[in-house]
Amino acid sequence: MYKTNIYKYADNHKKHNITTFAEGYKAFLSLSKTERLTFSEIERMAKENGFKEYDAKSSLSKGDKIYFVNRQKNIILYKIGTQQIINGMQILGAHLDSPRLDLKQSPLYEANDLALFDTHYYGSLKNYQYVVTPMAVHGVVYKKDGTHVDINIGESETDPIVGISDVLVHLASDQLHKVGNKIIESEDLDVIIGSICSDGNQKGSVKNNILKALANEYGICEEDFLSAELEVVPACKARDFGFDRSMIAGYGQDDRACVYAVLKAIIDIENCEYTACALFVDKEEVGNCGATGAESIFFENTILELLRKSGDDSIYNLRKTLSNSFMLICDAVSAIDPIYSSVSDSNNCAKLNYGVAFEKYVGYGGKCGTNDANPRYIASIRNFLDSHQIFFQFAEFGKVDQGGGGTTAYIAAKQNIEVMDCGIPMLNMHSPMEIIAKADLYEAYQFYKLFYSFSIK
Repeated sequence: MYKTNIYKYADNHKKHNITTFAEGYKAFLSLSKTERLTFSEIERMAKENGFKEYDAKSSLSKGDKIYFVNRQKNIILYKIGTQQIINGMQILGAHLDSPRLDLKQSPLYEANDLALFDTHYYGSLKNYQYVVTPMAVHGVVYKKDGTHVDINIGESETDPIVGISDVLVHLASDQLHKVGNKIIESEDLDVIIGSICSDGNQKGSVKNNILKALANEYGICEEDFLSAELEVVPACKARDFGFDRSMIAGYGQDDRACVYAVLKAIIDIENCEYTACALFVDKEEVGNCGATGAESIFFENTILELLRKSGDDSIYNLRKTLSNSFMLICDAVSAIDPIYSSVSDSNNCAKLNYGVAFEKYVGYGGKCGTNDANPRYIASIRNFLDSHQIFFQFAEFGKVDQGGGGTTAYIAAKQNIEVMDCGIPMLNMHSPMEIIAKADLYEAYQFYKLFYSFSIK
């Protein structure tokens, strides 16, 4: 149903399903604070539901459930259909990463008898939203001998938290006159981590005390930060939002809301005619680059592996497979905010509780860096949505010259895949507390599951 509030038609059964689905998602979101942690949850849930890591030596049969792993940040799930791979696949893509703070390679320093971590922000964020917020530290440290240590500090109720200080309002006269992007300078996003001195009054004694604690607890030294990947993220768990509990508040919902909906969709489908694929990538927030981003050839390599099992892994067959495929890029969509409605076009915006949101194109200004979805493809999806009574809406990313965003759709389009952006409306995107509606999350899941049986009309 187009541009219709879900709750106007939802019966008690559907309301129950919306609430139940949200509980599983909140647990997933609270555990998936980084791309590595999200990967781990995806792999765990996939294994629990019969997916097996791809074995090059094993045969491949219709109905098999397999997955491929790339550096613990990129994972692709397949359910093999009855049709030959070359006839095309049904692909859902989502990204695992979210804006955050990363530790610099030499992060630890001392100032005024406090120990701090120096950070470098990742992705697009408002600096001032990340100060005076409870933060946790997650990641991995690799030592020279090849062993590694997983770090998870700040999520348990018994763990300490860390955070970034802000100048008190009494002394903020100069700060309060700054423009928004200068209120908190990027180089000032440093995390306070300790204050106890050791070794008397020697310079650097607070820093040395922290190093002793890290050595005792994790067996790491200061030089090990050079081969570490440590992220600082909000420490709060996902919570119900609103007196009516209709929404979910939490960090990292862009794009882990879609990740969860896509994951559950491919897990829950039964038999499929065309091979179903759930593609989870990293690095979307910084331009889809790198070995684990959407521009990596890893996805193509996995298709070549599947084609090899069918006897012909030629580049021609790879290109044919991609050209015959249908894809949705499942990413967060900006929802209209009643307080800041002036940045949105009221006739072309997404609303909470109106269902899954489609974007024919994203980008900014003159559609820079975007992909225009094929109108024929859109018409077929509209027909498919109506025939299955899915609540949906179409949206743009704010007013034309207000700004904009981007997804990975243009990369799929380069492969000649029929592709369109389709995701979950969200308030406060890229903040420490993003907000979605439970009904939209459930509707997205319902549609994604059905999409695996989609064919163009």
